[in-house]
Amino acid sequence: MADKGKQVTWGGRFKDGPDGLMLAFGESVSFDQRLAPYDLQGSLGHAAMLLAVGILTQEEFNQIEKGLQELAEEVKAGTFMWKIELEDVHMNLEQALREKTGAADKLHTGRSRNDQVATDVRLFFKDACSQLREGIEQAMKALLALAQKHASTPIPGYTHLQRAQPVTVGHHLLAYVEMLGRDHERFSTVANHANVCPLGSGAIAGSTLPLDRALVAKALGFVDESGEPRLTPNGMDAVADRDLFVEFASACSLCALHLSRLAEDLILWNSAEFGYLILPDSFTTGSSLMPQKKNPDCFELIRGKTGRMIGNLTNLLVTIKGLPLTYNRDLQEDKPPVFDSFDQLGICLAVTAGALEGAQINEETCRAAASDPLLLATDLADYLVEQGMPFRQAHHVVGALVARAEELNLSLPELSDEDAQSVSPQLGSDWREVFDLSRAFSRREKPGMPGPQQVAGRIKFWEGILNS
Repeated sequence: MADKGKQVTWGGRFKDGPDGLMLAFGESVSFDQRLAPYDLQGSLGHAAMLLAVGILTQEEFNQIEKGLQELAEEVKAGTFMWKIELEDVHMNLEQALREKTGAADKLHTGRSRNDQVATDVRLFFKDACSQLREGIEQAMKALLALAQKHASTPIPGYTHLQRAQPVTVGHHLLAYVEMLGRDHERFSTVANHANVCPLGSGAIAGSTLPLDRALVAKALGFVDESGEPRLTPNGMDAVADRDLFVEFASACSLCALHLSRLAEDLILWNSAEFGYLILPDSFTTGSSLMPQKKNPDCFELIRGKTGRMIGNLTNLLVTIKGLPLTYNRDLQEDKPPVFDSFDQLGICLAVTAGALEGAQINEETCRAAASDPLLLATDLADYLVEQGMPFRQAHHVVGALVARAEELNLSLPELSDEDAQSVSPQLGSDWREVFDLSRAFSRREKPGMPGPQQVAGRIKFWEGILNS
């Protein structure tokens, strides 16, 4: 029987138990307990394999299975008592199972905490990627609904935060739908990379016991499209690799970056200076001093949380960069960053969808802003190109026309034909036709442009994807 105070899972080598300070410093159960459902799932798959290869009897397996099911119910109900002295989620659950059945002493046969946690987190990543893809889809649907409603509402497009060329609200919002679509693909890639079973790798070199890694992989769902098991090919890589953590945190950071850029656009649009957008009361807050304020805190927080997620990625990269093979205790610190990024991105996506569903576009203000003739200065240059003028010369001519209009305190189309033709005789009597917004959009019906048919086609494409 183990001496009092010793660590019951690995204490046989030691004369004394760990110091209380070391227990507090070294524990991970305070955060890795969220892996409990995956740990129990992995243990059941491992037990099924031990039964198949003759290490467990049917009766022993039945006892273990019953005990694991009871533990799963306790964890789900929040009644399981976590113990810091047992360090982590794995040892807490194993010791709790031992209290239910003596057969639990056989469960860790051919298994290390190294390949055990590697399996747990791969199951977690598959689940987390699925949940985040659902969150991305909801945000995309909210963007798409607003884009469809205002597919033809003109608005200035910006470069350098200066008015550039006219686009539509639909075209602008579809840009973010495209970004989130790529994020959705990235999480699918991360899930695919996670779908490889490391169980059976042991600490680094497997086991001399007759383990059936393929059986475990199938039991836990680590299979390809044909149902064939997918196994890690190198045990040292299986327990030391943290690529998945970095890929997941990177995908979270990039998705958050997209949400942050969307947030910045919407914050600007919501300001009195722009006035393009009205956010719902339910996703804004007031001021403790100024009673008139309605602050876009939901999107400001998304900007802030993006920095937090980028920090999580940096945390992982710095932790991993100098580690030798294989497992090192530093890697205990790999979980808080990915758990936090998962939690924060999930709520950012939900808030984005909720706020957009209640947002209103101020069409009148958008149209007024898009009516600025200077937005179509490039169209006038294109007009001259169609008359045979080289683009660089046309660019110079239009720049001179803009300068002349500013000199006379006129809008560009208000210049007289005499003034215009004094700059360029190639300007015909029809040169002002380029300042018609309908003409501008109708001439932009090529892929990627904001022409009405192009915008409608892209909305239909994404509706087909999201509703399938």
